[in-house]
Amino acid sequence: MSRLDVFIDRMVSQRACLDFAIAETAALPGPVFELGLGNGRTYHHLREKVAGRDIYVFERAIASHPDSTPDEAFAILGDVMATLPQTLARFGPTASLIHADLGGHNLAKNDAFARKVSPLIEPLLAKGGLMVSSDRMYFDALEDRPLPPGAVPGRCFIYRK
Repeated sequence: MSRLDVFIDRMVSQRACLDFAIAETAALPGPVFELGLGNGRTYHHLREKVAGRDIYVFERAIASHPDSTPDEAFAILGDVMATLPQTLARFGPTASLIHADLGGHNLAKNDAFARKVSPLIEPLLAKGGLMVSSDRMYFDALEDRPLPPGAVPGRCFIYRK
């Protein structure tokens, strides 16, 4: 499979999973957390689709497209290994939806990072909340959910608390 095909599968899956998760969590009142802003495409999508919930972005430094940049009040800057525990102290287990696209091109490195960050993400979710990730995550109490139609297995993952 070409790198282009892998990228397209990832983008199609990401959109299908996010749209599913947005609809499934629409009745939950808690904030949405976007872990990794990058260019801001998924943040822009969330902003267009999520109604009535604040969207907070976690990033080391903002370098997104101007149309996809959150207001300063909704940007949590720094290393997620430090900012996720701080966010738990600030918000508690209230996130209705968490999306993470933190990995790079090295699958082994992505997996090692997912193992380290999963225990920091899990306590942030509200009961019934969903976690959507581009990498397999390692949670103790979250349920691995089936992918919605249109998502390609292995390109996106969904977990429910």
